[in-house]
Amino acid sequence: MEPVVTHSANDRAIRGNGTPEATWQKSGLLSSLPEVDPAILVPPGARAVIVAPHPDDEVLGTGGLLAQLSDLGRKVLIIAVTDGTASHPDSPEWPRARLAAARPQETRDALQRLRMRHVALVRLHLADGGGETFEPELAEALKVHLEPGDIVFGTWRFDGHPDHESVGRVVTAVAGALDLPFVEVPVWTWHWATPEDSRVPWSRARRIVLDAATLARKVHAVQAFRSQIEADNSTGRAPILPEHVLERLTRPYEVVLI
Repeated sequence: MEPVVTHSANDRAIRGNGTPEATWQKSGLLSSLPEVDPAILVPPGARAVIVAPHPDDEVLGTGGLLAQLSDLGRKVLIIAVTDGTASHPDSPEWPRARLAAARPQETRDALQRLRMRHVALVRLHLADGGGETFEPELAEALKVHLEPGDIVFGTWRFDGHPDHESVGRVVTAVAGALDLPFVEVPVWTWHWATPEDSRVPWSRARRIVLDAATLARKVHAVQAFRSQIEADNSTGRAPILPEHVLERLTRPYEVVLI
């Protein structure tokens, strides 16, 4: 059962460099989580539906799983909620129009690098940074695209990023109403949380183990998101996804909440 979160969203704010990956690894918590087999998580005949708040979330959170599902011959639908056009505010190098074209293309390139064979992609073009304001539209779209037998994946409803949390809330409600399983994916949680953090429902956490070849495919796919991993020369801002963030998201396993 989801813990009752009584603190404010500010307690999950994404500030500074966050919890170092070395801290996570030293604790041994993540490496000791029970494993879950992708073939059981998405059984034969089921379709995996990944609801991604921004282009790159589907690969950062579940890129290894996607590669494994492709190898298993499972069908995958990715629902891209936004086009990620708010990632570089006031940037001459990355204005919204360029991001609207570049970020979806980065996703397509990343999926090719994962060698996805049975994947469909739906783009909703909702407002990046819209958070709660896009929730009604997202709910209606999910009702159209979700089907009986789907296994739905999306960002955890307490992940820290407002758009991620909105997606988590909507998918929780819609999947629940349709009696579909919802697997929540922490993405920014690794930034603000710690191994001792009681706000994270560790009892629900499972590891999807990635062998060396699968991890290499995921890392190669992450490199497709150039707009997010390179510095903005026009503003002097650091990358949206600097190395210390990528280190937490390219482990030899992915963590999901079941």
